[in-house]
Amino acid sequence: MTPATRDNAWLRAMPWVFVLIWSTGFIVARYGMPHAPPMKFLAVRYALSILCFLPWIVLAGVKWPSDRRQALHLAVTGVLMHAGYLGGVWAAVKAGMGSGLSSLIVGIQPVLTAIWLTSVGGQHVSRRQWVGLLLGFAGLVLVVSRKFGAGGPGDQATWLNLSFAVMALFAITAGTLYQKRFVMPCDVRSANTVQLLAALLVTLPLALMEAETMRWNAELAGAMAWSVLGLTLGGSSLLYMLIQRGAAASVTSLMYLVPPCTALIAWQLFAEPITAVTLAGTALTAFGVSLVVRPAR
Repeated sequence: MTPATRDNAWLRAMPWVFVLIWSTGFIVARYGMPHAPPMKFLAVRYALSILCFLPWIVLAGVKWPSDRRQALHLAVTGVLMHAGYLGGVWAAVKAGMGSGLSSLIVGIQPVLTAIWLTSVGGQHVSRRQWVGLLLGFAGLVLVVSRKFGAGGPGDQATWLNLSFAVMALFAITAGTLYQKRFVMPCDVRSANTVQLLAALLVTLPLALMEAETMRWNAELAGAMAWSVLGLTLGGSSLLYMLIQRGAAASVTSLMYLVPPCTALIAWQLFAEPITAVTLAGTALTAFGVSLVVRPAR
């Protein structure tokens, strides 16, 4: 195999690897939450991630945003896409929601983003997109109705954890739309650091109000290490390479695979049941999302 062939094969595989890494974000929440409160965990995660990014930025000579308005826009996206989104997911899992259901709820985000951008851009929302939206929500309702007040420990749907998950959904959707509208292209490392600093400033006061303490053990340390190195640094770096090589669209077109992938991993690691209803609802939602995010012919 020639170097060019290897590069092409790796480029084709990178979006799939990114989706797999993204799926594990819901898994580490399930690993870490029995041993720590959500805001304390996330505050430590943000702080460690910043400490990892800073030397990378200095050694690579990465430029910081020179425009104050851009720094402010990045801070807003950091509050929405880190503090709001991750805070909602972690709080939902802490309140008893399973990894699979949390990923399924926030997995609707590409649908909401695509339809909003199409409608405000003066374009006609296609019939395929409306069908995808309806199928996505129908599958979600099917799964939630099965788990509402009837799931096992760590895999239940309640009004409390559903509220946290829906908050995360709207936070990541609003953050994505805000970033597309206001944030100019910039280096993902310095941009991520600004976002993490803003998220830390918002999350830290909430963490200090939590009465529960962090009980460090192998599971919590492993969840924290993967959150920082695998998700924040590894995932961000991979996305950076995908953007640079023009393959970011491939990631978007594969995002519908995140909930099924997460559900499968959660079934293997935590014995979260995959019933016929759960399987049908997850498949219906994934198909609906794929109809919306898939490029038109």
